[in-house]
Amino acid sequence: MLLTSSVIVRVVYHIVAKKEISKEIMKQTRDTGFVIGICENFLILTFILVGEFTALALIFAAKGIIRKDDFHENSLYFLACTMVNFTYSIFIGMLMLFLLEN
Repeated sequence: MLLTSSVIVRVVYHIVAKKEISKEIMKQTRDTGFVIGICENFLILTFILVGEFTALALIFAAKGIIRKDDFHENSLYFLACTMVNFTYSIFIGMLMLFLLEN
């Protein structure tokens, strides 16, 4: 999941924005987003596997507060990528939870 989520995010962004992330967003912003995305994936997966679903809201809120200025610069990139990464992480986490319980 940690390696595939960035690919999923890039593909969905390309579909939505009709542009490549690499041509639209500065490298430093992309690199920062990649690191934050991996941490996000790890935390979401951990919280799902331990049954702390309410903690997912904390991650989402914290990211919104920390990256508030970035949202104003390029809201499509940050909102779309955050939602895709969150959705993908939750899907993988729920799938793993289901497989571990069966």
